[in-house]
Amino acid sequence: MRYFKYSVIAFLILFVFGFLHYSMPQHDIVRIVNTYEERQELTGWTSMFWQGSNNGTATTQNRDVQFIQAVRPNGKSIVYRNEDTGWGWPPYFKFDTANLYTEANDAISTKDDPEWVSVTHYGWRSEVLSIFPNAMGIKTVAGPDVRIIPWVNIILLTFLLIIVVLLRRMWLQFRERTIDPLVEDVDEAWDNTTTRARGWFRRKR
Repeated sequence: MRYFKYSVIAFLILFVFGFLHYSMPQHDIVRIVNTYEERQELTGWTSMFWQGSNNGTATTQNRDVQFIQAVRPNGKSIVYRNEDTGWGWPPYFKFDTANLYTEANDAISTKDDPEWVSVTHYGWRSEVLSIFPNAMGIKTVAGPDVRIIPWVNIILLTFLLIIVVLLRRMWLQFRERTIDPLVEDVDEAWDNTTTRARGWFRRKR
């Protein structure tokens, strides 16, 4: 039972970590090399990694999706999709896909004359699952060695930590005031019942 309990706790921790890592904003320093549109068949369980039909712009599971191709400072490539989030999840309320596509085209540069930008995005890139992070914003930076401090993530995680600590304190107080006395009463009643039962058996002898 102990191993089952720890397994459930570990699974919940991994689930929460994965959910936050997918949903929270991340920043990549890259050089944009191309943009394009491609028809996508958004079917199967991996369609959950794409924007749904209720985001205000995507009306079908077979649609054209904009992509932004980029190269990291270490030479590795990365591809972003460019979709509105609308009123869906995550709650970024992105409605400026066309503007971002224009900014990406304007920031295209070559290896000989690079222009480095910070791409804010959420989501994961998986070649196996054919999923892409969704670009949220593009900002020109001084060079490939720029460090972006994730203030939004720091504030959000601090807030969530405070909520968890408060909920744990509330649970401990509730347990101390309600559950523990109830358990003690049950144990006491059980002991009294056991004592009376033993006395009854002794008298019967």
